Amino acid sequence: MSDCSDTTASRPSTAITRAWVRLMRTQQLVLAAIERDLKTADLPPLGWYDVLLELTRAEDGRLRPYEIEQRALLAQHNLSRLLDRMEKANLVQRKVFIDDGRGRWVIITDAGRAMQARMWTVYASALQRHLGDKLDDARAGQLTELLAALSRIPDASR
Repeated sequence: MSDCSDTTASRPSTAITRAWVRLMRTQQLVLAAIERDLKTADLPPLGWYDVLLELTRAEDGRLRPYEIEQRALLAQHNLSRLLDRMEKANLVQRKVFIDDGRGRWVIITDAGRAMQARMWTVYASALQRHLGDKLDDARAGQLTELLAALSRIPDASR
């Protein structure tokens, strides 16, 4: 049986812990600032933009809900409620598969495409203000590489 008291090898260094805290705080601050910018412009939250963007990118402007979950990284229970609100706002519509009455497509509407474009105008400006004005392209490239290294997690079961 292993000794659980000897965990020094698995403890992060002070630098790693500080990097983690800074990453989490920065993510929260920047997301909150972008959400405020969207709200000030009387636009829906950022999650709506993510769904609309993925639908815009999809062939025929339609995806299955699980495909939206994977692409937009949304939890299923959150996505279902979000799609309900988006459908009520006429930005998407859900249609039954012709081949299988149990499944549904989520299809972007013309109003959804227009909303995605309106949101991008505010979102792009917010990205520039909250990131672009603080990082030049070289530093943004370095940050991208660092974040890419973090996103390569070899085994989540450990």
